[in-house]
Amino acid sequence: MIKEVIRSLLEQESKAINNIPVDEGFEKAVKTIYTAVHENGGRLIASGMGKAGQIAANIATTLSSTGTPSTFIHPSEAQHGDLGMLKQNDVLLVLSNSGKTREILELIHLTHNLFEQIPVILITANKDSELPKLCDAVIYTGNPPEVCTLGLTPTTSTTTMTVIGDILVVLLMKKINFSAVDYSKRHHGGYLGHKSRIKANKDEN
Repeated sequence: MIKEVIRSLLEQESKAINNIPVDEGFEKAVKTIYTAVHENGGRLIASGMGKAGQIAANIATTLSSTGTPSTFIHPSEAQHGDLGMLKQNDVLLVLSNSGKTREILELIHLTHNLFEQIPVILITANKDSELPKLCDAVIYTGNPPEVCTLGLTPTTSTTTMTVIGDILVVLLMKKINFSAVDYSKRHHGGYLGHKSRIKANKDEN
């Protein structure tokens, strides 16, 4: 019985990933990040509330380790001084499944009050919300139903956000020709550091 439940959940999660819309949002997001970070010397600043915030932080750390300097800002802490970490050449990446998260709406307004020209990229499930209207690039998750038995807990929605983040990471790695040598210089410790140095040595020889 439990195996059938697990298979059903895996199928629902897989279907959600396969139903992520592949449109111009990805290309526009990559171009916006590349221009801000790799041409203009800024950073990607990722943000989100709750579970979306945890995924935003993960995207930021993964981008940093793969050649695109990034950091996370908590939308509530931003209102208490952390907004000061922003620089005029940065780009803001925000995650909000509902597209209505009050703290994210406020963060965008506060960001543009500080630096009006900072572009904003959004990952969301809701095409008809207020947030997409404020953003320069929007990537939609496909709005999959949560696999949570209550239909409430962020489950499938966070899966799609994570996958979208992974896609952005890989697209940017390709765009900047990120190599094993580059990776080894940023990720020295642990098994991955060791593995990257071995690969870097092979690539150089």
